[in-house]
Amino acid sequence: MKELSLNILVIDEDPARAALLEGALVEAGYTHVVTLQTTSNLHQRIVAIEPDVVIIDLQNPDRDTLENMFQVTRSVKKPIAMFVDQSDGDTIRRAVEAGVSAYVVDGLKKDRVRPVVEVAVTRFESFSKLVQERDDARNALADRKRTDRAKGLLMQHRGISEEEAYSLMRKAAMQQSRKIADIADSIITAFELDSQLIGGRKHG
Repeated sequence: MKELSLNILVIDEDPARAALLEGALVEAGYTHVVTLQTTSNLHQRIVAIEPDVVIIDLQNPDRDTLENMFQVTRSVKKPIAMFVDQSDGDTIRRAVEAGVSAYVVDGLKKDRVRPVVEVAVTRFESFSKLVQERDDARNALADRKRTDRAKGLLMQHRGISEEEAYSLMRKAAMQQSRKIADIADSIITAFELDSQLIGGRKHG
């Protein structure tokens, strides 16, 4: 079996099931496996271990146990696979919302382990890409709005065209090795400060 380089963290409070899961992972080629058999200080321990994938085996969890786990999975930005023996539609929905990449019902089976790990990683990467693309689009829109506002201030106060205003900003960005959006922020801040000072003198 070819060794796979992923560092995998197994969380399972049942020693027998933990041993079964770890054995299945090693048999599947995942040789870098760490097992935790306690859920105390779980978030801090996950951060310290820095796994590539987290596998949680809960057997028959009650709602409190599930909710505690979901609180952890919401904050851990890693591919997460969760094995449970039984579940319902609401719990599955909450697991997905909490960031669980693969939620497997009907118990732990050795032949499922590698496909589940691969699905968890693939789904996590796809979701992360979508989130990054969304954030990039939002940032680009915010940058464009700030740039347009700064151009408008320059046009208004200097009596120049939009093209001339943008040219001034681009030149400043090149000279200072900064983004045009950062130059726009500086312009907006300067005009706002100037307006406040003038307003202050008028009221003084």
